[in-house]
Amino acid sequence: MKNFFGSIFINRDKLLEAGINYPIKVEYYKIINEEEKVKKDKLLYGIQIIKTEYRDKIGVEGNKIESITNEEKEVDKMLTLMKENEVTPIALEDIVTELKNIQDLQKIKI
Repeated sequence: MKNFFGSIFINRDKLLEAGINYPIKVEYYKIINEEEKVKKDKLLYGIQIIKTEYRDKIGVEGNKIESITNEEKEVDKMLTLMKENEVTPIALEDIVTELKNIQDLQKIKI
């Protein structure tokens, strides 16, 4: 199951700076893998990002990671950061990896 988390239009100034003269919308979804609940009595959460470019022809591109964490708050924080920073589908895997590494470092007690 996938739940809509939010959407943004990429900042027009950033687009013009990059030489892009058309609007781009990015949608963020929280994926809930209910099959895991049946198997392990825990929900498993993931993220999907869909980018829509409004040119002469509408272009749609997406990416998803279905298994990130069992913690809903953790995936909500990731989605909030991604939305605030206008993350597109192409960067999804790298961003999730970096965020997971930061979270792992924060758990280490020195």
